[in-house]
Amino acid sequence: MGEVRKLQKKLRQIENLEIKISLSPEEKYKISRKAELRSRLAELQLQLSGPQQTLGIVGDGNKEKMKRQVEDAPETLSSQTPPASKILKGEAESKAAGTPAPAARQRAAGGNEGETAGLQDATELAKVSLQSREESGCSPEELLRQEEAEFSSLKASWEKARFRLRLLEGHNDIVTSVVAVDNLVVSGSRDTTVKVWHVPTATEQKNLGGHTGGVTCLSAPPPEYCRRLARSLSLSDKERFILSGSADCNVKIWALSIGQCVKSIYTFNAVTALSFAPEGDGYIITGSDGGKVQAWSWHTFQNCQSVKAHEEAVTSIQSQGPLVFSGSAEGGVSVWENRRWEREPLQLLHHWSNQVTGLSRGPGGRLTLSPRGDRVVLAYGRASIKILHWRTGVISRLTNHSSITGVTDCVHQTGGILIGSCYDLANGESSLNLFSLPQCRYLASLTWPDAPRILCFAAWTTGSGDHRWVTGGRDLVVWEQLPSSGKNRGDVTVKRDSLMDTTVLESEDDTEEDEDTNDYEDNEDGGAEEDGSRGSWPRCVLQ
Repeated sequence: MGEVRKLQKKLRQIENLEIKISLSPEEKYKISRKAELRSRLAELQLQLSGPQQTLGIVGDGNKEKMKRQVEDAPETLSSQTPPASKILKGEAESKAAGTPAPAARQRAAGGNEGETAGLQDATELAKVSLQSREESGCSPEELLRQEEAEFSSLKASWEKARFRLRLLEGHNDIVTSVVAVDNLVVSGSRDTTVKVWHVPTATEQKNLGGHTGGVTCLSAPPPEYCRRLARSLSLSDKERFILSGSADCNVKIWALSIGQCVKSIYTFNAVTALSFAPEGDGYIITGSDGGKVQAWSWHTFQNCQSVKAHEEAVTSIQSQGPLVFSGSAEGGVSVWENRRWEREPLQLLHHWSNQVTGLSRGPGGRLTLSPRGDRVVLAYGRASIKILHWRTGVISRLTNHSSITGVTDCVHQTGGILIGSCYDLANGESSLNLFSLPQCRYLASLTWPDAPRILCFAAWTTGSGDHRWVTGGRDLVVWEQLPSSGKNRGDVTVKRDSLMDTTVLESEDDTEEDEDTNDYEDNEDGGAEEDGSRGSWPRCVLQ
């Protein structure tokens, strides 16, 4: 098992090197060994295969069911900032199928503050549950039956889902970011270009060249903010703009219809993440490779604020109403409120360190996030997805892969479902896993032959309510949902992973780690082997 873990660790390192914005000759050499290491890992896994070696199974697999062990509830962790008096009460949500969550389990070292917070959470859950029952006039058993019927219907519909896939060819390097604007898809790549694609015809409309470094991030301002800028530039009110950030330290603003850069902002640092905050006059929020979060006025394009918010590179920024969320390579998450001030518009509400999120791996990590309400879904290149209740610091975990060699690169919430990318380091297989919201119950997995690793994702719906998605990575692919009653077969294979059927949200504990944390030390000589029993994923108990 020691050599297996070493090979898994090296493959994880290689896969993370492959998606870096630039590579050294030494890193390119390591990447060239991927096929060799993957072949050796497959041989070892075949040798070790057997009931007694199967990961995550306890007892005789023919007699025992696999079941994820569920703790009573997530524990409350204290935030570093702000003071406890400023922490707002989080929304109350059930952990599974609309059932109220049990009382929170507290750490042995936790004080009265954590105990009080746990009781408040349990009380709020009880209130919401009671209120919903009173309003519906149904008994608890009837409510559970209704919710289970709704979930079964949703699961059945996704098991019959059909998608047509279309490859958008034009980039000659990894696609790092994608956004959807009307009937257009805009993609940014490590090849330094931004490309605009017409979705109905799957054709390239424009090639926006101008960056001298790899494009790392994109964002699309809302139409009303586009109109303001269009008027100031004497362009059509229908003009749409795209923001692109790059390792060349520039944010460029592109007018899509004319295919030109209308403004370039020099940030003095490599731009690793950005988002548009649609509050007041509007702000461009950028993150840098040095951990800075900066705000830029959409009206004057001047810098309004610069904060050293994280220790490592900011890898994801998302806005939600007046809130801005930033995530970093060291695994920390910050939540900001946009106060619409001319100077220093962002006020820090909470900062949750990697000790709270449990995402600690060192330089080179890539955290992506997707906020919704009081929860932020986090992906950090691991087999599981983390869900942070950002007001209280409560962390839950959701299995996104039935093997510890699986990694999650991006997450997205759309149309009542949570979508997580899934890539297996050991065999190179890739898929998208779907979960129902807000319960996060597993629905199905979507894949196709030779599917590449998916690093970025965008989604929208057509006028008829059908899903259209675009995924980026080695390939840029548009997904178009087909009518379930159609005669033509879809390009996507819908499958179910039986090991994930019992997946539920889990609470975190003090010692839990998903995978090895030090992925960036390539110990060719072997060195000390890590204790394989240290982690507890996946945890299973006898029924």
